[in-house]
Amino acid sequence: MAHKDRSTSLPLPDQPFSGPMSYDAKHMDTKLPPITAKRPPQGAPNVLVILLDDVGFGASSAFGGPVTMPTAERLAGEGLRYTRFHTTAICSPTRAALLSGRNHHQVGMGHITETATPSPGYRSTRPNSTTPLPEILRQNGYNTAQFGKCHEVPVWESGPTGPFDHWPAFSGFERFYGFIGGETNQWTPALVDGVTAVEAPDVDGYHLMPDLADKAIEYIRQQKSLTPDKPFFTYFAPGATHTPHHVPQEWIERWRGTFDQGWDQLREETFARQKELGVIAADCDLTERSEGIKAWADVDDDVKPILSRQMEVYAAFLEYADHHTGRVIDALEDLGILDDTLIYYIIGDNGASAEGGAEGTFMITTTANGGADLQTVEFWNEHLDQLGGPHAYNHYAFGWAHALCTPYQWTKQVASHYGGTRNGTIVHWPAKITAKGEVRHQWHHVIDVAPTILELADIAEPHTVNGVTQIPIQGVSMAYSFNDSDAEDRHVTQYFEMMGNRGIYHQGWSACTLHRSPFDLLATAHPFDADNWELYDTTKDWSQAHDLSKEMPEKLAELQQLWLIEAVRHNVLPMDDRGAERMNPVIAGRPTLVEGTSLRLYPGMTRLNENVALSVKNRSYSVTAEIDVPESGVDGAIVVQGGRTGGWGLVATEGRLAYHYNFCGLIATTVVADAALPTGTHQVRAEFAYDGGGIGRGGDVTLYVDGEPAGGGRVEKTHPMYFSFDEGMDLGLDSGMPVFEGYTTPKGAFTGTIAWGQVDLGDDDHSHLIDPEAHLAAAMLHQ
Repeated sequence: MAHKDRSTSLPLPDQPFSGPMSYDAKHMDTKLPPITAKRPPQGAPNVLVILLDDVGFGASSAFGGPVTMPTAERLAGEGLRYTRFHTTAICSPTRAALLSGRNHHQVGMGHITETATPSPGYRSTRPNSTTPLPEILRQNGYNTAQFGKCHEVPVWESGPTGPFDHWPAFSGFERFYGFIGGETNQWTPALVDGVTAVEAPDVDGYHLMPDLADKAIEYIRQQKSLTPDKPFFTYFAPGATHTPHHVPQEWIERWRGTFDQGWDQLREETFARQKELGVIAADCDLTERSEGIKAWADVDDDVKPILSRQMEVYAAFLEYADHHTGRVIDALEDLGILDDTLIYYIIGDNGASAEGGAEGTFMITTTANGGADLQTVEFWNEHLDQLGGPHAYNHYAFGWAHALCTPYQWTKQVASHYGGTRNGTIVHWPAKITAKGEVRHQWHHVIDVAPTILELADIAEPHTVNGVTQIPIQGVSMAYSFNDSDAEDRHVTQYFEMMGNRGIYHQGWSACTLHRSPFDLLATAHPFDADNWELYDTTKDWSQAHDLSKEMPEKLAELQQLWLIEAVRHNVLPMDDRGAERMNPVIAGRPTLVEGTSLRLYPGMTRLNENVALSVKNRSYSVTAEIDVPESGVDGAIVVQGGRTGGWGLVATEGRLAYHYNFCGLIATTVVADAALPTGTHQVRAEFAYDGGGIGRGGDVTLYVDGEPAGGGRVEKTHPMYFSFDEGMDLGLDSGMPVFEGYTTPKGAFTGTIAWGQVDLGDDDHSHLIDPEAHLAAAMLHQ
């Protein structure tokens, strides 16, 4: 499509008036051109891109899965199902690729932001030579907005002081409402409005999913009311269905008993439906159960009801997410713009997540922090009805994840196989797509979304932005396939890589190698050259079920060489499967926001996540505050860190100073002072003397008031890895879910006055004893 009169240089230069000018405006002989509002070319569509999180190809009913998704089915019935659409196998890279039209290593997002290194493909800082799609659209007259999950901000830039260059609000989105990290508590999310942290609305039964839908609807209505001739680009990425699997109880009850047949039979049932729908080839074979997953028949009978309930909760969460996504679609219809809006409904940013382990988890923090043994069958049965609610931070067992990637091998994190990278995608645009309810089998990748939108909006891909020459968009527009089901594929070559799991697709052939299983992240990584490569002819073998590597070594060698060429072209090298080196900012070579051994907090400093606060894990430390106690006494949080998933706090309870430690939401220890705090100004302190001799050990606690000992006690077990990827450190209140359940004020708001609080670290840090692979595995649970 020609781009008439569209500049390839952004921003578009202002054109000053150069003609003759009159002295008096009342006697103008020259007619000045009117001021005009910036608009894209006539006919540019509204665009809504919906991206769900951690949903496998075989989950949605729109693609044969067990989870009812009426909105997806509705859009598919009026539009197109793309059956061979691919992501990067993990969240930050997929999102960066989607919004840039370039491969994830090309934009510095070879992995999650928490593991950034100075290597060009892994910096997590998007180069200014790869301007993202929303900025291109904004500068061409679109209104732009994002609602939901980001996870593209470098961790050292994720604090309240910025810089904000890589935040949505400075990456082309005029409106952002959502969360910055890889996950958030759906009941008490770590919300950001623009670049400002905000608390969730204080309403009974609040949940993030309807809130995001509400905000998207409000935005679109306002945009169309005030500027109906101006198109919008709205990116709706709610973060569902990532951990935690939180959903209202009444939605869970709809699914009771649905998954008692287990994951093996679920795969068979899904596979049959997929063939009926035509979303897999008629001669497709169901792949074998991936290595490391138990057969359902081998699962202990007393565990099966627990595992089934985990899946019921997940199904409810996915159905709930689709329902509220449907409210956004309904709003477009009510405004009369549904048919004129190009909609991408991408059902997952990667395959289903295997991060819950073999038996799932009630609190996902237990997996990395050594508390899994506390989640006994008796514990599960006692707390089973809390799954999905605010007292759990739950994730299902990886057998369900594999079933939800039917018919493919493996899951999320595995970029080598389609279980990690193939996601059902729906395109809906009745105004220009004549086909209804059809299936498209053309091979595509998430980098193809941006060039498709630019083509359909008749906006040129910029050659230069702000004086910087741009790296060309690497995706291929999908528009050619909209009204031609038999069109020849145009995306014919695509590499994949994630932590050494790698593959290459080329003209129907697929070569791939599994370097590291997501089911065993603690396994010692072996040399890359020792990896075993597989070969598949996907023109005949839809699901990568029949390895031809032994029969066709020459073809395999050809594709291995092509993978290496693509890897060099796109900044994949050096491949990096290291653990400790990438998790330690000093060794990895990335900045940290807070340095040194002391952090002072002042009123208003709240929800400082663990990337922007000092780490007190595996060492001695003290926490001190200057407070003023009124005559009525005090209650509430003074300095706290973490939430229900784990953390600690210097608090006041029943008028007394106390130190509280919450281990993974499973063991709570409170050390309370011997006497009530007297009225007036005081300096209060808790000293935690770590036992040493390893990580995750206990320690002795001593409380002080004005320098005098005021009580003491003991904590037997502490977090070696992390408290939360969602909660943070607070002064004067306990934002999000509480660390301490004994507050008498909302959110633990301190009833006295706090001048300042301070955390000081001891010199006995034992973090160097953390196993490198365990540290990496902990981070991988939350991307």
